Amino acid sequence: MSDVSPTVLFEHPLNEKMRTWLRIEFLLQQLHGQRALSETAIALTFFRTVSDLLDVLERGEVRTELLKELERQQQKLLAWADVPGVDMALIEQLRGQLKSRSSALMAAPRLGQALREDRLIGLVRQRLNIPGGCCSFDLPTLHMWMHAPQQDRDADVAAWLQSLDPLNQALIMVLDLIRQSGPFRNQISLNGFFQDNAEGADLLRLRLHLAPQLYPQISGHKTRYAIRFLPLDSEHGMVPERLTFELACC
Repeated sequence: MSDVSPTVLFEHPLNEKMRTWLRIEFLLQQLHGQRALSETAIALTFFRTVSDLLDVLERGEVRTELLKELERQQQKLLAWADVPGVDMALIEQLRGQLKSRSSALMAAPRLGQALREDRLIGLVRQRLNIPGGCCSFDLPTLHMWMHAPQQDRDADVAAWLQSLDPLNQALIMVLDLIRQSGPFRNQISLNGFFQDNAEGADLLRLRLHLAPQLYPQISGHKTRYAIRFLPLDSEHGMVPERLTFELACC
């Protein structure tokens, strides 16, 4: 399948916890996509992503907020039990998965602790902010590790990622349920501007056609948001008077 799509999806958080979750998801996706560390350049990108993830995890109560959301999603599913014709087997299956993710997250050590305590990761993190600071004479430990058999490096990476699994699995399920909670609806912006209410929402999802070469500049919080569409080519691009796009408020 071609990577070229006629539309592009933008997501914008409406509160701080969602902002943090989207950043963690972004970093975890990079880590899983970079796990075959066959070259030093790839390895340094991996370690820099690990360092970014640890920085994000140290800033807030990620585990607490995720556990609250897992419980909230269970309560939302319970509310569906009284709806005529609802698939109770699916409801119970999802509730079981939410309970499993919650138990695993609650039982896990401090998020990212295994990565913080790893000697190689610690050494690389100390050198990442120094220009060229991870070259072989500055960091011979990394140089030696990169010359170990590929299967040894693969085993180290697999262990690091496995330590993040409770976080990753909980986050995947929470974000998936939140994204599914708001259907896409067609909207029209006038002269490149659109605004509406977002009472109780966590996330805006916006789907745009690629042809006009526009991108959204979104400002918003938990009760209201505004979207301004801007041309990618700031000098010659044009914003149509009426622009159709799809929007989901989740």
